[in-house]
Amino acid sequence: MKQQGAHPEDTEGTPDASSRPDTAQEPGGAHRDVAHIDEVEGDEPLLPARVHRPSDLMRLVGGLLAVVVLLAIAAFAHGTTSGLEQDINKGTGQAPDLLIKIAGLASSIAILLVPVAFAIERLIKRDGLRIADGVLAAVLAHGVTLATDLWVARAAPDSIQDALTQPSPGDIHALTDPVHGYLAPVIAYMTAVGMSRRPRWRAVLWVVLLLDAFSMLVTGYTTPFSIILTVLIGWTVAYGTLYAVGSPNVRPTGRTLMAGLRTVGFRPVTASREEASDAAEGGDRGRRYFVTLEDGPPLDVTVVDREQQAQGFFYRAWRNLALRGFATRRSLQSLRQALEQEALLAYAAIAAGANAPKLIATSELGPDAVMLVYEHTGGRTLDSLDDEEITDELLRDTWHQVKALQSRRIAHRRLVGDAILVDRSGTVILTDLRGGEIAAGDLLLRMDVSQLLVTLGLRVGAERAVASALSVLGPDAVADCLPMLQPIALSRSTRATLRQLARERAEREREAVLEASRHSRPTREHEEDDSGPVVLDKAGKKAVRAEQRAEKRAIDEALDEAREEDLLSQIRQEVLRIRPQAPVEPARLERVRPRTLISLIAGAIGAYFLLTQLTHIEFGPLISNAEWGWVAAAVLFSALSYVAAAMALLGFVPERVPFPRTVAAQVAGSFVKIVAPAAVGGVALNTRFLQRAGVRPGLAVASVGASQLFGLGCHILMLLAFGYLTGTEKTPSLSPSRTVIGGLLTVAVLVLVVTSVPFLRKFVVTRVRSLFAGVVPRMLDVLQRPQKLVTGIGGMLLLTACFVMCLDASIRAFGDESTSVSLASVAVVFLAGNALGSAAPTPGGVGAVEATLTVGLIAVGLPKEVAAPAVLLFRLLTLWLPVLPGWLAFNHLTRKAAL
Repeated sequence: MKQQGAHPEDTEGTPDASSRPDTAQEPGGAHRDVAHIDEVEGDEPLLPARVHRPSDLMRLVGGLLAVVVLLAIAAFAHGTTSGLEQDINKGTGQAPDLLIKIAGLASSIAILLVPVAFAIERLIKRDGLRIADGVLAAVLAHGVTLATDLWVARAAPDSIQDALTQPSPGDIHALTDPVHGYLAPVIAYMTAVGMSRRPRWRAVLWVVLLLDAFSMLVTGYTTPFSIILTVLIGWTVAYGTLYAVGSPNVRPTGRTLMAGLRTVGFRPVTASREEASDAAEGGDRGRRYFVTLEDGPPLDVTVVDREQQAQGFFYRAWRNLALRGFATRRSLQSLRQALEQEALLAYAAIAAGANAPKLIATSELGPDAVMLVYEHTGGRTLDSLDDEEITDELLRDTWHQVKALQSRRIAHRRLVGDAILVDRSGTVILTDLRGGEIAAGDLLLRMDVSQLLVTLGLRVGAERAVASALSVLGPDAVADCLPMLQPIALSRSTRATLRQLARERAEREREAVLEASRHSRPTREHEEDDSGPVVLDKAGKKAVRAEQRAEKRAIDEALDEAREEDLLSQIRQEVLRIRPQAPVEPARLERVRPRTLISLIAGAIGAYFLLTQLTHIEFGPLISNAEWGWVAAAVLFSALSYVAAAMALLGFVPERVPFPRTVAAQVAGSFVKIVAPAAVGGVALNTRFLQRAGVRPGLAVASVGASQLFGLGCHILMLLAFGYLTGTEKTPSLSPSRTVIGGLLTVAVLVLVVTSVPFLRKFVVTRVRSLFAGVVPRMLDVLQRPQKLVTGIGGMLLLTACFVMCLDASIRAFGDESTSVSLASVAVVFLAGNALGSAAPTPGGVGAVEATLTVGLIAVGLPKEVAAPAVLLFRLLTLWLPVLPGWLAFNHLTRKAAL
């Protein structure tokens, strides 16, 4: 059904109606009304004049959060803000006076002229709605700055006032403005009118703003926090305004397209919108139309607007950050740059002798869209062809087109199925050249070859894909692409397809293992009756172990038979048959790997927490009053805890895992837990370690879950036992104290509440079930090996003992006989603090553990002067000082592929 998709104002800027004939001649001689020329098949329905974009709301929320974070830093990090201001004042104080005066004069003039000039430019192009939005945002931003100034002056804490103001140079009795009343409206105006999407205007305005901020800082009329708050207010108010009133809908409609075609000399009849493809890299390929003309062959028209241009920006930005420069293109281009790049590639491809769509016209469609007009090619994409239609001749023709591009150093950059078109005569045409590159380097050309090998291999298999490439490019050119044959060098859609195939292979392997397990399951399961399991003698136990070994062999054989090689490995093997000496080591394309980035971020977070803890410590009295013998004992117990942790883990892993490497993994856990909650980081690291050590993923999760479940039970039992001893140690009878009884009753009431409320019961059961899924079968495997069970239980008890003794030694390092407390009391305090630290969402339980241990030690009779440094020493030895060796162990195990 044909739909009329246009705004009334879409006709603005089109040729005058009087310059066109009132009627158009049909091929058969009949006349047709001009109104029908604007009809578009498959175009969008009537578009609203304004749209409320979720992206504007997200930016509004992000701006509000940034303002809150900035005020929080100003309120609670007074020393940091003061030091920052002093450093900036010291650095800017050395600037020449002439430079300061020139910067101040230029910025004060330009900060008014640039927005006005941009407004005039927008009005000339009939884009007055944006100017109105910008003026409204500027007025609102000015009101917010006045309210902020009033709040800071009358109600804000002194720390925030000190961070945002300082004595005015002109009047020492007056303070500078917390927020700049003229700068925030300019920023709001700039953002609301969309100046940030126009690179040249954006660069000019930011230079002006930086000059203004520099001159204000140097002359002492503002503070760094004041400038940052001003920018955040202007940015946030602008996006709040845009979301509230809606942004002008700049997407061109079908009528706009038809009018644009007339301006470049065509006489369109109809235009039908082609189905959009989700496989586009970054989603910015534009909308495509099939246009019929009154007098000539049909056209293929591509329309690109700013919204489509911005799609995939964050993905491309990440690729630019993570990959080396030769592997990526610019993450954000202007419409003019995109238009010029696609036109240049189209002309260059045809000049190289490749079959590519012929570009015959380009034009702007208003201020926010462009169109590219091609001769109609017709045909179907490679993805839409049936398997029997993809002949060897078709494969060779595809490689001939790529060879023609590479002969002129042209890289396509996206040789996927929907970019390869086959017309009615069977000729291959390469489309979607927009992301290509001329004068490309060898690496980009080799990446094209590897991409096309995978694209064809997904349709016809590795053997035919490689054979067709060898017949056209030759063995050397194909062999040179092997280092590029890695997922990171492939397109986004290809990587997604390979991941889907990998999941399907894993599912088939799992089905094969389960089938083998069912067929080879020991018959002893059927030998049990209602009275319970049969008691086996020594010979029976040997038979059971033999059956278990046979079952394991059957599972391994089934897994070997079901294991399939991935497509990339198949392609490598096919190439190596022709060129055995070809290089297969993957080229280093990544500048920053995700694992490296996470490691750096985690290290920065850990360093931040460590520095914030150490800044409040007076090391002089702490070192002079310490008993270094007990400090050494505390260090020894802390180091021994990693051996105990390795024992506690391996006790629930029937498979053979190297003990020294397990100890190193527990040391690495001291780094992981500083950047993640203790209950999360340790579980994830141990699971990953066991998988890398050869334990199957499901069994690794079950082993860690069994260890955690058993550790939780031991923790609760020890807490109750030591709590009971603590309550009875000062009483003549073995009756527990009222505190212990009250605590037990409180726990019992909480359990009853959770089990009686359906919502809470379902919440707890769901999470416990997901956490300990497969634990019971794993526990049964461990129970058949008593030595493993003894290792696990002994490791858990030794781990708790090491921590308790470390805390006790830390207490003795700063106390004497008169201030000592019993070992049972220390154990209760540690177990309670450790439980709270595991539940706390902060990394390593920072804050919660220190407070609990200190309060607990004071509650059991330890003086505050001893409890505070003792807890500090304990946390330094068990949390902060192991961070560096943990980081080294983490990176070492990562390099060894053990994590």
